[in-house]
Amino acid sequence: MDHSYRNSDWYEGLSDDARQIVDLDVSPLRIISGPGTGKTYILMCKIARLLRTGVAPDRIFTCTFTRTAAKDLQNELLRFNIENADKVYAGTLHSFCFYILSNESVLQITGRTPRPLLDFEKRFLIEDLNAVSFGGIRDRESRLNAFEAAWARLQTDEPGWANDPVDQAFQNELSNWLRFHRAMIIGEIVPETLKFLRNNPVLANDYSFDYVLVDEYQDLNRAEQELVNIIATQASFTIAGDKNQSIYCTFKYAHPEGIDNFCLTYPQTHDESLLECRRCPSIVVDMANSLISNNPGQNGNRLRPRPNNQNSEVQVVQWISMDEEASGIAQFIADRINNRDITPGQVLILTPRRRIGYAIRDSLNNLGCQAHSFFQEEALEGNPKNLDRSNAQKAFTLLKLLANPEDRVALRCWCGFNDNSLCRVPWSRLKEHCESNGQSPNTALNQIMSGTIQNSRMDELVSRYNDLQNRLKELSNINGQSLIDAIFPVNEDWAEPFRSIASKIPLDELNSSSLYESLRVAIIQPELPTDVDYIRVMSLHKSKGLSAELVVVAGCIEGLIPSIDEGLRELERARTIQEQRRLFYVAITRTTRILMLSSVTRIPRREAHPMRIRIQGGNRYYANTISSRFISELGPNCPRAIIGSSILRSSR
Repeated sequence: MDHSYRNSDWYEGLSDDARQIVDLDVSPLRIISGPGTGKTYILMCKIARLLRTGVAPDRIFTCTFTRTAAKDLQNELLRFNIENADKVYAGTLHSFCFYILSNESVLQITGRTPRPLLDFEKRFLIEDLNAVSFGGIRDRESRLNAFEAAWARLQTDEPGWANDPVDQAFQNELSNWLRFHRAMIIGEIVPETLKFLRNNPVLANDYSFDYVLVDEYQDLNRAEQELVNIIATQASFTIAGDKNQSIYCTFKYAHPEGIDNFCLTYPQTHDESLLECRRCPSIVVDMANSLISNNPGQNGNRLRPRPNNQNSEVQVVQWISMDEEASGIAQFIADRINNRDITPGQVLILTPRRRIGYAIRDSLNNLGCQAHSFFQEEALEGNPKNLDRSNAQKAFTLLKLLANPEDRVALRCWCGFNDNSLCRVPWSRLKEHCESNGQSPNTALNQIMSGTIQNSRMDELVSRYNDLQNRLKELSNINGQSLIDAIFPVNEDWAEPFRSIASKIPLDELNSSSLYESLRVAIIQPELPTDVDYIRVMSLHKSKGLSAELVVVAGCIEGLIPSIDEGLRELERARTIQEQRRLFYVAITRTTRILMLSSVTRIPRREAHPMRIRIQGGNRYYANTISSRFISELGPNCPRAIIGSSILRSSR
């Protein structure tokens, strides 16, 4: 083997443990790696070694969990100045699946339309499914999640088939709804690809590789794991991950046990561990170990601090109110920036809710510290049954219908807003009529509205459809800034995220189609900038893969961290707490020097419900809160909590 790569700068900078992993040419290889241990960089170096030793770049498949991670990996490989590094496949599993389905015309052949269903639009789908057969909203949501995981609810389940008769009936009704509305669920992409590859082994050979490397393996569900197994059938197979950083169980049936059980599928697995945290101060490593030890099945794989990571500052603070928290945190950061102790680009603020993040962001900007928030995933949250809490959803739906009046999902949503049942019954009548007569919903509603068809049982839909036509007519000739202002009015809090995204689009290119697509991509597939000169404010989930000198975790109160649905069964409740403990573990291990954990003692009652906080005590205007249980799990090295105002005095 050519070992000339060992003279490269990127190789010489590796630790002995990292060099051993890069040099290994065994399969399958499992790398257990904690936060801040350099896992992703080492995988990249392993790819660089393969390229330098003559492996064809198009024979290497690298699976990342996010598009941002894939882009960063590709950019880093290019910096190594290795020829043809840009031809290595690096991307998410979903993007690879969509490539396969498109390349083989699978969707076209099977009559599916690749129109992705947004999260708020799923609420209308769930409402329309048979409540008598499939239970309440929670039961139907659970079945939908299981469907997206190819019915593999447990690590031991074989993905691909619905064996339970109720699940089979659910899938049939779900498929009927999606076909009629000409849409797909994003999570369908993996099960559809899995089915295609299993049933077409000759064609599946076209998508095999010689080397398959999977990052963040613990975040894959069983269907995704099985799909990777098929891709890696004839390949040298490497996975890397850490079950303590698995934070997507609730959303997609990811299993933190999956990385532990890898050796059951591959008995010849060779193991390597990366447990020295090169990022965090020693005290933070100790706190993280204490925290995660409260989850079962740790197996003694404790994170180790790097010996020289001693420079640190940890503050646990509490404020009286959310307003005081926002202004206090902003002042603390501003003082550090003004004293040149830190730069804005090295500040990361994590919060469990957009409302808290916006308040801190605005306070920072008022103090002259440039801050940007990244809560696009929350921009379309709300209750479609309540008009005051669905303004963003309705405006976004209107924009979609302006761009494409024939979009059936958007029309379904428009016809259901602000109704306690989302107009489920009249819409089902319309759907039945269209299926019987071969008409589109628009055609049928136009005929009812003109009197060509008499059907008084759909009067409510006709009224809403008539309102839609009037709105579309008003907006038909508007473009540029006028279009933004008409759909997302200035000075409306709910419109702010959309206006912020739209401000980055050249006005001469802005019409209904370009505006919708830009907003959709930014909300559904956001890319987080890593090299910035401003303060970043985002959710705890978004922080994975990032690091900063100063990290603030705000909103550390019971009801938010952790946030637990009171309707959960005991086992589900325990799993939810374990997952949110892992999320807090991920959040606190983003810091390289300074960590602040912040809580408040009360919140306005009007804010509690939108933030999904269960109100406990207080008075007419405020609800009482206490700090998160996770703070008490940080161990003896965690500093005692102090009043927020005292930290401002001490920082000056």
